Amino acid sequence: MCRGHRRIGIVAGPDRILCCRARLDGYRSALEAAGLPVGPDLVARARLTTADGHTAARALLRRPDRPTAIFASNDLQALGVYQAARELGLRIPAELSVVGFDDLPIATLVDPPLTTVHQPLVEMAVAATELALNLGRGDHAPQRRVELATTLTVRGSTAPPPRT
Repeated sequence: MCRGHRRIGIVAGPDRILCCRARLDGYRSALEAAGLPVGPDLVARARLTTADGHTAARALLRRPDRPTAIFASNDLQALGVYQAARELGLRIPAELSVVGFDDLPIATLVDPPLTTVHQPLVEMAVAATELALNLGRGDHAPQRRVELATTLTVRGSTAPPPRT
């Protein structure tokens, strides 16, 4: 949004997966806060695979009013968005910006390198291990929510929208 995009689509993961619901909710909240449309025509559901990301992205990108940017629920789906864009002759980022989520190692190997949301996996593992150890000792699980900050790692897959 900060790059000027007005039509931002999402390849959302399955609704039964909590993190996918949270990412879709975050997408909707961010668009609403920016005063941008959040219509169902901008949402495509897919399993968290490259193949399904590809299929979902093709559906979004074949629309006459296609999005100029797509957020994918994970980096594998984002790779599918890359495939669909390439098949449809769209250049990333000149004609389509793409953002993933997870910051997998492959994000730096694709061309252009993928802009993605980085999760603090080490900190997540430490928190989960501490909880498991406490439960293993017979301690009661604390009634607290642990929130760890994510960061946006900007690489080459995002740019201002194309001029029309």
